[in-house]
Amino acid sequence: MPIGSLRNTSLGLLGNKIGMTQLFDDAGNIIPVTLLKVGPCVITQIKTTLKDGYNAIQVGYGTVPERSITKAQVGHLKKSYIQPLKYLKEFRVDDPSQFSIGQILTVETSFAVGQLINVTGKSIGKGFSGLQKRWNFTRGPMTHGSKNHRGPGSIGMGTSPGRVLPGKKMAGQLGNKTKNIKKLKVVSIVGHEDMLIVKGAVPGKPGNLLSIIPVPSK
Repeated sequence: MPIGSLRNTSLGLLGNKIGMTQLFDDAGNIIPVTLLKVGPCVITQIKTTLKDGYNAIQVGYGTVPERSITKAQVGHLKKSYIQPLKYLKEFRVDDPSQFSIGQILTVETSFAVGQLINVTGKSIGKGFSGLQKRWNFTRGPMTHGSKNHRGPGSIGMGTSPGRVLPGKKMAGQLGNKTKNIKKLKVVSIVGHEDMLIVKGAVPGKPGNLLSIIPVPSK
């Protein structure tokens, strides 16, 4: 398969966030960028409409000892003679015939400088948070005998329906949710280090697992 032919597909790669820094462009402007360690990934399974009902490519990332994954995962990978991998993810594609099992996908063959990408990952978990921090509620009066300073107030009706309706904004877990940041621009590619430099921020802390999907060119 010729180098560069993957750049017009929606096949993505898996990687990890390294951290943020800044670069200077030719005009001296500061550009905030994020460094991503992307791939190399291995194609572990090819799904087709005829056999599976839809077209998709499964890719694996992160070599681990065999004891670190389940027996089902070990058996799945051994069928394709592929070493144990920690992460597996499917990407929908239009034409799976241009891919082959065991094919290595690198950052250089999948992305290009100036290309737009979508990055998906889990945001930073911030634990149990109250209404003001989680939902930007206004607090109650702090004086004049008020006993509702940071409380929720009424959370529903009494007799009918006599319950709290689903989706009510209340205190609880903040963060640790899957976030998708769209159309980030690729600033630079460092092929020998499998590094992708993108403009802007991506979800999570350094080391966070990310799914990076190129935006198909029109």
